[in-house]
Amino acid sequence: MTSLTGTGVLLRFSLRRDRVMIPAWVAVNALMVLSMPNTLKGLYGTESERADLLHQVATNASFRALIGPVFDDSLGALTAWRVGVYAGALAAVTSLLVVVRHTRDEEESGRQELIASGAVGRRASLTAALLAAGVANAVLALLVVAGLAGQGAAGALAFGLGLAGVGMLFATMAAIVAQLTESARLARGLTAAVLGAAFVLRAAGDSASDDGSSVLTWLSPLGWLENLRPFADERWWVLLLFAAAVAVQALVAYELAGRRDVGMSFLPTRPGPAAGRLGTAGALAWRLQRGAVLGWSVGFFLAGVVYGGLTDGVADIVGDNENAREIFERMGGQSGLTDAFLASMTGMLGLIAALYVVASVLRLHGEETSARAEPLLAAPVGRLRWAAGHLTIAFAGSALIMLLAGLGFAVGYGKEVGPILGACLVQLPAIWVIGGLTALLYGLAPRLAPAAWGVAVAVLLIGWVGPALDAPQIVLDLSPFGHLPKLPGGGMEWGPVLVLLALAAALAGAGLAALRRRDLTT
Repeated sequence: MTSLTGTGVLLRFSLRRDRVMIPAWVAVNALMVLSMPNTLKGLYGTESERADLLHQVATNASFRALIGPVFDDSLGALTAWRVGVYAGALAAVTSLLVVVRHTRDEEESGRQELIASGAVGRRASLTAALLAAGVANAVLALLVVAGLAGQGAAGALAFGLGLAGVGMLFATMAAIVAQLTESARLARGLTAAVLGAAFVLRAAGDSASDDGSSVLTWLSPLGWLENLRPFADERWWVLLLFAAAVAVQALVAYELAGRRDVGMSFLPTRPGPAAGRLGTAGALAWRLQRGAVLGWSVGFFLAGVVYGGLTDGVADIVGDNENAREIFERMGGQSGLTDAFLASMTGMLGLIAALYVVASVLRLHGEETSARAEPLLAAPVGRLRWAAGHLTIAFAGSALIMLLAGLGFAVGYGKEVGPILGACLVQLPAIWVIGGLTALLYGLAPRLAPAAWGVAVAVLLIGWVGPALDAPQIVLDLSPFGHLPKLPGGGMEWGPVLVLLALAAALAGAGLAALRRRDLTT
């Protein structure tokens, strides 16, 4: 038996388990990319409008930090510029989730030990996980190449391969981190932190240079993607950087996987708190989730600072472009351009915060399926107290990160602190509706809980892509965010806010009631 025996069977099993997650994430990413050419054609349909855009990007360091430099005025080049960084980041997130799910998650749950007792090679599970990530990135690349071929076959091929390269780079990085850590949660968090650092390095480099030549840009894999320059005299040799990085990281992961026992790690977890004690279920929930809350808080504050710094220049960037103004107003409401921009950006952060609340509530699902909840509930701790501790962290944590986002906007923009804070906090009822729905799905049955990710991604897609595609109002109204007042600039409407708050409370309460009546997963 070789170290790869059973890889094919495990790969088929992995793809079967991810038959919903992988297509959903890939479809969202591909739709975001493929919808952009028509949107940009409507926004910048003339050569003079595109030339003015290139000038504004070249002279606005904050805008380059957010999106990156633009290298050509063709629709293909503008598409790669507008969504390249974010599509690459989304491919990275998809890949790291897939790899950690089929490596460290399996070991943490004890399933890997059962699998390893059969005719399965030592490195078969790792290989199957990397191949599953490879399938996801290959499908994304094929969709992008096919969808953008009309803008230029060479550019479409370069862009598709670049996105797949970013995805596989973070897949192999996640494979290494999964060998180093004993916790799937920590493995995901550390790999995501590396992705965040890559975004920050690229942003710092692009703010300092308008052609992507900064050393900081070249230190980031996201910087490699933009320096591949799809649709703008492609630099094919940049793909060799991705290939070399993927190969080296894969070799390191394979070497580490062969040097440890199943369930063990090179960085062991501490057995308990170094000081103090955990006297309540809420204190335990905070202990388990404080790292995630801190990471999201820092990220949202920095995002607020960046978006706030862009606010004064938004009028120059949009200029007299009525189509761009209309999109901002569809996202942010009928108000002045600055207020519409602030409303649309705070709304976008609210959509992203919905992902946080889903992840936080689903920590209950992870504790139950890993069998850590059962010993705790065998003590004098009721289910409702245990679940309420995690729900408190989820709902209060979302309020904290949105508050810090508002403070970041105030720091970056330097004025209108009160209205901006109000614009951020008014997103909370919609965020909590998503959290309440997640609690309901988990309470009814653990197998239904992952469906909350699909709901959150659908809401994100409606809020992000819907206005740009001029989607019908009935589609936009499917999202709870579509019913919020558009602040700042618009009038405060308490009716929809109170309805959403009541709905969130009802969903969370129903979820707790369902949890109380069902059996725990064993």
